[in-house]
Amino acid sequence: MTEKNYDTISKDYERLFPVDIEQFWRDDKLAHEQNCFSSKSPQAALGIRMSDECVFDELNESGDPWGQLPIDKRIEINKRYNDKAEKIVGMRLLREKRERYPEPDAEFPQIKDIGEVFEGKLISKSGTLWLEQACNTPSELKRILDHVDTINLRDFILPKNWDSEKKRIFNEYGIKPSLWRDVRGPVTLACSIYGTENLIFLIKDESDLAKRFSNTIAKIILEYIKIFDYEAGYEADNAPAGFGFRDDSCCFLNAEMYEQFGYPVLKKVFDYCSPEPEDTRYQHSDSEMNHLLPILGRLNLNGVNFGPTVLVDEIRKYLPNARIDGCLAPFTFSRNNFEQIISEVRRDCEMAKKSRGLNIDTAGSLNYGSLLISMRAVMHTIQIYGRY
Repeated sequence: MTEKNYDTISKDYERLFPVDIEQFWRDDKLAHEQNCFSSKSPQAALGIRMSDECVFDELNESGDPWGQLPIDKRIEINKRYNDKAEKIVGMRLLREKRERYPEPDAEFPQIKDIGEVFEGKLISKSGTLWLEQACNTPSELKRILDHVDTINLRDFILPKNWDSEKKRIFNEYGIKPSLWRDVRGPVTLACSIYGTENLIFLIKDESDLAKRFSNTIAKIILEYIKIFDYEAGYEADNAPAGFGFRDDSCCFLNAEMYEQFGYPVLKKVFDYCSPEPEDTRYQHSDSEMNHLLPILGRLNLNGVNFGPTVLVDEIRKYLPNARIDGCLAPFTFSRNNFEQIISEVRRDCEMAKKSRGLNIDTAGSLNYGSLLISMRAVMHTIQIYGRY
């Protein structure tokens, strides 16, 4: 899309991407009922709601999309963005009220990441935290697992001022610590700690140690869950249900290896956190992992966000009850390639006609550069091709 073409479209979006805005949002509200499977839903649901990082390109504003802004500046820039969003897509999308942003002294002290339990180090690159590899050989991994077995996890992950800050924040703001219901998936964690090729060879050549690594990851995840249930004031029998994994690197394992290493972790955690059919069992993996769908199908996932090559018809064969968040390629959306956006969304809507359960979203992160006109193009496509 040339700059000239984009300028033309940006001035003529109402004619090029006609949408009955009021009707769209009425229908979209119904579309999200029953996990997007409602028989009363008139169209596929829309999951895209943009993000704070999108304001810079949209408003031609300088700044770091992934950096922190003072609250007053963030509110001011979000209000200007929302003014534009209201015209283009008919909705104010971003937070613009001060109470939606916690005061700095209402934030809990930083806890240790699960990767740090396994001696990984977190480093910041371009506003994102990356976990550095901790070991290279089976003997080094065994030493780390031996050490993990001796850790008092609560003492290790919570800072020394946790209890005093927890009490102060609750007394001043009425806020309790958040539950721990989302984590880097077992394969991604293991690849970060031990290396991708190392993990593959470990599963192949050192199956007992690989099994121990998998079991230890599951044990630590469950301990984190229980610690933060307690910190938030819940007992084991009344804590909210549900859990989700982010496991982009699961694609590196073949089905047999994933069944040995990754699947048992998800099974144990979902059995604990999501025992009932309606309890959230979510998997995000924005990678090409079609070969793992039959295994993931045995976990009865009810929400998924996979890579842009893992399409609705293939997912539905193995996950009949999963809401599919996707499958629009993030780079298609962030490059504002309108023709391709329409093509991909139309494809997904047509694949979902019989089964429903589609929530149109990007297959992975919604990236910097994504513009409101692209969101309108998605809405236009849903209103034409996504009717049930």
